[in-house]
Amino acid sequence: MSATKPRVVLLTGFAPFGGETVNPSWQAVRVLHGKQVAGQRIIARQLPVEFGASLKELRAAIRETKPSLVLCVGQAGGRASMSLERVAINVDDARIPDNAGARPIDTEVVAGGPAAYFSGLPIKAMLAALQEAGIPAEVSQTAGTYVCNHVFYGLMHALRNRKVRGGFVHIPYSPEQAAHHPGAPSLPVETVSHGLRIALRVALETGEDRKLAAGAEH
Repeated sequence: MSATKPRVVLLTGFAPFGGETVNPSWQAVRVLHGKQVAGQRIIARQLPVEFGASLKELRAAIRETKPSLVLCVGQAGGRASMSLERVAINVDDARIPDNAGARPIDTEVVAGGPAAYFSGLPIKAMLAALQEAGIPAEVSQTAGTYVCNHVFYGLMHALRNRKVRGGFVHIPYSPEQAAHHPGAPSLPVETVSHGLRIALRVALETGEDRKLAAGAEH
């Protein structure tokens, strides 16, 4: 008899955008491709920084890999911590064009969809584990209104009738990028990869989330 194949975790990062030559979300994610966490195999996929096309490729990856859990990762230059996103909103409002030149303004990610979706991951337990490991981490109350939020909302909409958990994490610039953005905080790609592995393990092993204060005043 053949051995049972391990279940799969789908982990996505993004292509470079906004004039950058690298995107640390993909740099950190691709390191984990083929690795195992909590007995499950990680499959990494790169998504384009394009409205519409990013969700088309994400949905195709979900159909192909049939994951038990999906974690999408994006770059948020200016943030100093790994940001575990709590809420995805049904709004595309682009400050800059995407890589295909599209710049939607005040449009819905999914026409007629709910105003918002909450993350399906135990973000407070993930937060505690990251902080205990000495990795800067926070719960974020907004994923913005660019392609990251577009993917986060589209992910949760795609999973709404599936028994699959999903969520989104924003990460800071890499030191390589921060050198071109004076004063911007950064995290090494290796640190982010380690943090993602911790976050995935906790997400896979945690049922009910922990009750920890991680709100914001504004």
